[in-house]
Order: sequence, then C-alpha cells, then structure tokens
Amino acid sequence: MTETPAALTSTQLGAYLAFTEVGALLRPAVERQLKDVGQLSYVQFQLLARLGDAPDGHLRMTDLADGVVYSRSGLTYQAQLLEQRGLVTRGPSPDDERSTVVTLTAAGRDVLAAVFPGHIATVHGLLFAHLTDDDAAELARILGRVSAELRAAPPRSAVRRRGR
Repeated sequence: MTETPAALTSTQLGAYLAFTEVGALLRPAVERQLKDVGQLSYVQFQLLARLGDAPDGHLRMTDLADGVVYSRSGLTYQAQLLEQRGLVTRGPSPDDERSTVVTLTAAGRDVLAAVFPGHIATVHGLLFAHLTDDDAAELARILGRVSAELRAAPPRSAVRRRGR
C-alpha cells in the first residue's frame, strides 16, 4: 500500500490547479456550442458521438454509461430525451433481453454532422491551438495514465459491469 503524502508539492498543486482551471474554462464554451448548434447537452453529445463511432451505430446502455462515466439512471433519462427527438432508438438486445441497446438514427447522424465542425473548432481554438503536436501527445499520454488509474477504482456510476 502506498503512503498518503502530507501535502502536494508546489509543482503538483500548480498542475492540479491548472488542470481544473482549463476544464472549468473549456467545458462551458464547448457546452454553449453544442447547445447553440445541436440543442444538445454535453452528455447527450458524448452519447451520440460514441454511438457514431460504434461499428453498427449501436451500443448497450451499460457500455454507454461506462464510456461516458455517467450514472445509468441519468444516462437512461438522457437517452429518453434523445429518443423523443428521434436521434436514437432504444430496444431490447438481441443477445440478452435484459439489456437495452441504443441505436443512432439518421437524424442523430445529421445532428452530429451539424455539431462536429464547430465542436472541433472550439476545442482546437481553446486548447490545441496553443500546443504543439508533441505537447498534445504528452498531454494525452499523461491524462491516459491518470484515467487508467482512476478507472481502476471508479465511482459507482463509472464501474464497468462484467459481461454475463
């Protein structure tokens, strides 16, 4: 077992404060763009984007919840809102009737196509325009390592379910 440090070093504190500040400044701009162009919340965008990346445009709800680190009940509500707009459909899994599968519709793909150019421009302009490709690679490496550690002991809403 590792020993808990008594305090953060000044370097660690500076990195932590910079990380939280960047997140606090970046997310509202991203959310504003998603709302203005696609009438989407940040979580709804993540849900649609993950479905858009899925091979057949569909995923089990539990896999979506695990991927976006969101409570299953909260994600069910967001999926319901997207279904009401005709952006996704939900139904029982053909492999396991206890599971619900969410599928991206053509209308959902259209919303993603409308949102993505501005989303990319916002993220690039606020974050990556100020970094070299080497900086971005280093940032991805560091955050990937931290993410893997955090996922080893995630909050209950982010615990990956074992396959049945």
